[in-house]
Amino acid sequence: MARGILGKKLGMTQVFDDTGNAVPVTVVQAGPCVVVQVKTPERDGYEAVQIGLEPARRANRPRRGHFARAGVEPLRYLREFRFEGAAQLEPGQSITVELFEPGDQVDVTGISKGKGFAGGVKRHGFGRGPMTHGSKYHRGPGSLQSRDAARVFKGRKLPGRMGGARVTVQNLEVVRVDPERHLLLIRGAVPGPRGALLQVRAAKKVRRTAKR
Repeated sequence: MARGILGKKLGMTQVFDDTGNAVPVTVVQAGPCVVVQVKTPERDGYEAVQIGLEPARRANRPRRGHFARAGVEPLRYLREFRFEGAAQLEPGQSITVELFEPGDQVDVTGISKGKGFAGGVKRHGFGRGPMTHGSKYHRGPGSLQSRDAARVFKGRKLPGRMGGARVTVQNLEVVRVDPERHLLLIRGAVPGPRGALLQVRAAKKVRRTAKR
């Protein structure tokens, strides 16, 4: 069976567990997704599956041909998941939230919120200088430590564009599954704003005892 699904972030809320404790959760509308292509080691050199989500308003000729080979309508989003056993799936097969059960641990991947241009204090958590009247250094980047090199070494943390990057949050717990409305309730926060595309897959580094 497939080990991943595509979905969209609807927002955050809270639910209550059996002991009455409030649990913060992210609501993800996941699937139903359609298998578009199955890759095998014999033909492609590795094992993977391509799944799509949400009908596309328009598609160019190459994309239409790609979906036509699978016998499905063009889809807006197309992503690939690599895992063992992918060759058992077939093009056109549907993947739903029933893939997961409460208590499962998942890795969620998305594009983080863009924050625009940010300084070192906000972007990297730098300390600042004195904020008193006599100080002429407040929130600057500080010494670049180049010394005799007469250049800035690669990898130096500096002000720049913050956010808008691919982020994966690992080992999140599936709290509830609603197959009728195609909803996943996942403990904690996930990357991206409301409406962001998310990839939810079985956790690669399963934690024995999830932290509560």
